[in-house]
Amino acid sequence: MKITVLAGGYSPERDVSLTSGSLIANALIKNGHRVLLLDLYRGIPVLPEDPDSLFTQTEIPPYRVTKEVPDLEALKAECNNGDAWIGPNVIPLCRAADKVFLALHGAMGENGQLQATLDSFGIPYTGSGYAGSLLAMDKDLSKRLFRQAEIPTPDWMYFDVRKDRREDLLRRVGLPCVVKPCSCGSSVGISMANTARELTQALEEAARWEDQILVEKRILGREFTVGILDGQALPLVEIIPDQGFYDYKNKYQGTTREICPAQLSPEDTLRAQEICQRVFAVLRLRGYARIDLLMDDQHRFWVLEANTLPGMTPTSLLPQAAAAIGLSYEALCETIAKL
Repeated sequence: MKITVLAGGYSPERDVSLTSGSLIANALIKNGHRVLLLDLYRGIPVLPEDPDSLFTQTEIPPYRVTKEVPDLEALKAECNNGDAWIGPNVIPLCRAADKVFLALHGAMGENGQLQATLDSFGIPYTGSGYAGSLLAMDKDLSKRLFRQAEIPTPDWMYFDVRKDRREDLLRRVGLPCVVKPCSCGSSVGISMANTARELTQALEEAARWEDQILVEKRILGREFTVGILDGQALPLVEIIPDQGFYDYKNKYQGTTREICPAQLSPEDTLRAQEICQRVFAVLRLRGYARIDLLMDDQHRFWVLEANTLPGMTPTSLLPQAAAAIGLSYEALCETIAKL
């Protein structure tokens, strides 16, 4: 097949996406496909006479995630795309492929906007459709659906920095709490608040990324993630940061231990997998996803969120879970492409 791997984009997670994209592209090339790794935001300003020549079977240099979130304003000034989030010639190069493999994280790549655009052009792509992507990306909407479906999730408040009051947070959610932008991933903008002062600082940090913020009651316990592939739950991965919590740095700089399969009883494992399969169904997800959850000291599971385009970097969790059932990285990419 000819496959366009879409990565990058105008998102604080673009470096993670480019790293995922380069690895996915090389895996697909190794599997015998002709591949174009394409930055959704940069695009390709001028196409060659034969655009088909852009699809290659030559290995692509890998990207690496840096410690800092990328400077999007500098990127915008460099590319001169104005308010457009899709770069030049991206849609024609997606139409030229047999399939588009979405390696994007955050922003329009994961909130349903890109999926709706591709649907409008009749372009087949990997992962969930626009409705599932939207529902999963908006953490407030997700949690409302979890609560309605009796899927356990920590208490929370949707907070708009333009009109809501901090005093309401203290009354409704209390301390300690977790503060996060409502529609960011990769733990961008997330903080833990144990005091009123820390809450103020956490709100300021989250507001750097979005006006809409989710403030969630903090559950102390063990952290897990469950990959879903073609509707079936993979082995659990336990996440243990060396220090602090599972933030952007700990995710991508190798400062976290990940144990897969997680050391849980068969009963707890099965219960967590069944909960995550329900999440997959309730959010109308498709193909594959990854569900994050906590287990408290009473062995109760609490669902945090769903990731419709899980990371595929060297330290990412879905490839680890797939490997635990004997599915290599190349085989995982092939499976996703064919789903």
